[in-house]
Amino acid sequence: MSQARAVVFAYHDVGVRCLKTLLCGGVSVPLVVTVPDDPGEKRWFASVAETAADYGLDVVAPGDANTSELAGRVSELQPDFLFSFYYRSMLGSPLLRAARRGALNMHGSLLPKYRGRAPVNWAILRGERESGATLHYMVERVDAGDIVDSQAVPILLDDDAREVYTKVSVAAETVLARSLPALIAGTAPRRPQPILPGEYFGRRRPEDGRIDWSRPALEIHNLVRAVAPPFPGAFGSIGGERWEIHRTRLSPDTDTPGGARLFGRGGQCYLACGDGRVLRLLAAVSPRGPVDLAMLGAELARQPLPLS
Repeated sequence: MSQARAVVFAYHDVGVRCLKTLLCGGVSVPLVVTVPDDPGEKRWFASVAETAADYGLDVVAPGDANTSELAGRVSELQPDFLFSFYYRSMLGSPLLRAARRGALNMHGSLLPKYRGRAPVNWAILRGERESGATLHYMVERVDAGDIVDSQAVPILLDDDAREVYTKVSVAAETVLARSLPALIAGTAPRRPQPILPGEYFGRRRPEDGRIDWSRPALEIHNLVRAVAPPFPGAFGSIGGERWEIHRTRLSPDTDTPGGARLFGRGGQCYLACGDGRVLRLLAAVSPRGPVDLAMLGAELARQPLPLS
């Protein structure tokens, strides 16, 4: 049997891990397509472009993947497969048709849940206790094609999005390595995917990190960890100033009357939330820089700060 050929569209840690998995599985990769790095975004993840160059692969980073020129180039390469691993754009029909044996995507959720953008962040925000990676065939509808395989990972109560992304990257690598021999042999399963209502999610914006202190403590905690750095972060008004809230933890304590506020107790800082429950504040940034919570805790014991 001749060596399988695949054109790879990839970005992020998942892109790097899955590209390496293909190469270690004996797949020939004549072209890697990645995304130009955004100069306004601090890159905290591995580089597909650097990885492809390290392996001596031909790599391009077009601003738009869905051009007739790129579709023609991919078609001329006659790939058996086209893979999308956390590539940031949806691929159009001309590209999908260029793969003789199928075009497949690795999605960062347990499909059919959390189709669309930012699945890890949305899963944390909504309090899910697991996520994962799903390998599925691509069709013109987003994240709707037949499923080949998936792997679940746990989301712990205090996991932030970066920690869950790390788990999902390992799950993606596991799924691809497990599925690749059957894909090459033509025996991989294809399970039709039910399209569940309410399971498509859009892109998140920095302003979506605004905290409503009237909400329950668990809901606020989930928002904080869903968008914690390196993502744009959660923010709210404390004492009339805009503070970034980077890390919290649910406290077993319940609040005493006094409304939403930042208060001190035992040298630690706590946030009283809308449902009477309390979050311990573990990391925050005020307009003056990172907050010294040990020093602030003593001050807040005398004079709490209102949350608005």
